[in-house]
Amino acid sequence: MSAVLRRADEGDRDTVIRLLDTAFRNDPVTLWLFPEEEHRRSAHPRLMAAFLDIVLRAGRVDLLADGSGTALWLPARDGDEAEEEQEPEDDTLSRTFAEIAPGNERVRTINRLTAEIHPDRAHEYLWLIAVDPAQQGRGRGTALLAPALERCDDEGTPAYLEATSPSSRALYQRHGFVPTEPALTLPDGPTLWPMWREPCPR
Repeated sequence: MSAVLRRADEGDRDTVIRLLDTAFRNDPVTLWLFPEEEHRRSAHPRLMAAFLDIVLRAGRVDLLADGSGTALWLPARDGDEAEEEQEPEDDTLSRTFAEIAPGNERVRTINRLTAEIHPDRAHEYLWLIAVDPAQQGRGRGTALLAPALERCDDEGTPAYLEATSPSSRALYQRHGFVPTEPALTLPDGPTLWPMWREPCPR
């Protein structure tokens, strides 16, 4: 498909939050984090808003012009640089999780486990990519991924993500991402597949 992609800004905040909430409300990881439906309905949009605000400030948010898909990219420094100064999003996320899910041990668990497998090399981190469920299977994911990966190739920058379903893992593999070992299986929960992509010379 041919789709127009642009960079989102603060004016798109409500649109992107609704899109993220709709796309991820029934994601396996979301269901594991917030197993109670009523709590999930209220907590999940606030969590997506917190993620979005971090990326609007420190990364890049791509949005399909028709509002059917979005991708949140965050630059990650190498391990030595990251240890010199605490990342500002760490504090923001900690406060947000404490407000949204007080006492939720699963939040702390997933933060710790994903941090342990996150690569030390500098890269672009695809934190979230979301397509309106009514528009899935129509090439929107590719329309979101391809321009960002072209930028990575031009800049010689690797990319990293954690796939949360077999279907998304297959999509990323088609775009050059390779699963890394080991996969992360959450306690009594779903599996996440860390995936890495080296830049391709063009």
